[in-house]
Amino acid sequence: MKKSFLSFAAVVCAALFVCTADAGAQVVKLFNGKDLSNWNLFVDKGGASAQEVYTVKDGVIHVKGTPFGYMYTKEKYSNFILDVEWRYPVEATNSGIFLFVQDGEKLWPNAIECQLHAGDAGDFVLLGGSDLFEFMSRPGTVRPAFPVVKKTNESSEKPVGEWNRAKIYCKDGNITVFINGVYQNSGTRSMHKTGYIALQSEGKDIQFRNVTVTPL
Repeated sequence: MKKSFLSFAAVVCAALFVCTADAGAQVVKLFNGKDLSNWNLFVDKGGASAQEVYTVKDGVIHVKGTPFGYMYTKEKYSNFILDVEWRYPVEATNSGIFLFVQDGEKLWPNAIECQLHAGDAGDFVLLGGSDLFEFMSRPGTVRPAFPVVKKTNESSEKPVGEWNRAKIYCKDGNITVFINGVYQNSGTRSMHKTGYIALQSEGKDIQFRNVTVTPL
């Protein structure tokens, strides 16, 4: 009963959240379609350089997936709508969108990951000690290295080679995620309400385009 009530509450919260978004706000292009001048680049030690991992071709960001790392915005954001398109060009693999990334470049920063792992897009992964109420509210649960708050619905992802769209609403530390127009998850009471936005290198090739943020 408790789980069902929390799920219902999350859906209601998501609906109210979307309805109250400011449709008249100014959309900001985080990716200008030409280069990565709006981003900082980070990769784990060893292997290819960051400039080899993150490249731009024909208006699309190409991420190699190895070494692991992430490209993150030069500015921090708090209340916003994030719109990101992505696809796996060759095979279904792994990546993620990081929200509320805190200072200090390291492989697993303090951040909330919106999972893009094939089949799991819309899950939340709590990185670097970050928290959401949906995980903290499980008394007696042993905290794993990478806590996960599972998405609500079946996968709404498209086949390999086709473009997917993640639309993520963040306000006052609360997060609501839609994948290809399907509601997937809500996370509330994040320990941080502001931070950088990042796109992950983890696995194999992934491509991004039309990356925008709309302040709320």
